[in-house]
Amino acid sequence: MLVIPISKPTTRRVKTGPSLADAAVGRIAQGTKVLAEGGYEKIFRTTFETVPDEKLLKSYACYLSTSAGPVMGILYMSTAKLAFSSDNPLSYKVGEEIQWSLYKVVIPLHQLKAVNASKSKANPAEKYIQIISVDNHEFWFMGFVNYDSAVHSLQGALQSHYQV
Repeated sequence: MLVIPISKPTTRRVKTGPSLADAAVGRIAQGTKVLAEGGYEKIFRTTFETVPDEKLLKSYACYLSTSAGPVMGILYMSTAKLAFSSDNPLSYKVGEEIQWSLYKVVIPLHQLKAVNASKSKANPAEKYIQIISVDNHEFWFMGFVNYDSAVHSLQGALQSHYQV
């Protein structure tokens, strides 16, 4: 599993999701990027290392919940891994220098432990997908356009990988 951190946790209040206006503008920008770069398959193959027989099965526009707030990006599901990449580079400090990098998470399917559907008790419209790796790292994704389809596909990937 690979996680590229953006910064140390902050003490400011963490938002549970983007505003509707931010989400709409972000989705438009994301769609433009996907068209300009040749589609999800091409972006997946240039963003992540892949093995020769690996196939991209699904891609989902969503947000990854982080200590600094939600990060907009794409969650990819392939025959070998789950991988998330932010739409835009995020800044972080290395010593006194500011660096910029995409925020990436890669979980090989053999390191996937659980995929859980969840919703906020305070606001049931806020739906999340919790992904847990075998080393108990938790990742919370939200803001799916088709939440039920994403849950079904991700749980299916977990089940099919562990079938004998």
